[in-house]
Amino acid sequence: MSITSAIVLYAVLWFMTFLCVIPFRLQTQGDLGEVVPGTQAGAPEVHNLKIKAWITSAIAAVLWVILYWVITYGIIDVRDFNWMDNLPPVGSEG
Repeated sequence: MSITSAIVLYAVLWFMTFLCVIPFRLQTQGDLGEVVPGTQAGAPEVHNLKIKAWITSAIAAVLWVILYWVITYGIIDVRDFNWMDNLPPVGSEG
């Protein structure tokens, strides 16, 4: 795996994890009973994004290490997803 692929994999994992972590322990204006006029009651009031970003970084790092290991040791290969048998044989030139 090249360094660019590793960085892209981590970035994708980070953003996917962040989108999953954001809703946890979110307090909305409606929950707190302090709705600002002109806004929705579901607008976040207490979001704790800094701690969620750190949690996301840790989870994404663990997932990245697992996926890096799976990819570099060839446990799962692109050919495992060749359900239509349209990839050329290994070692042939295109």
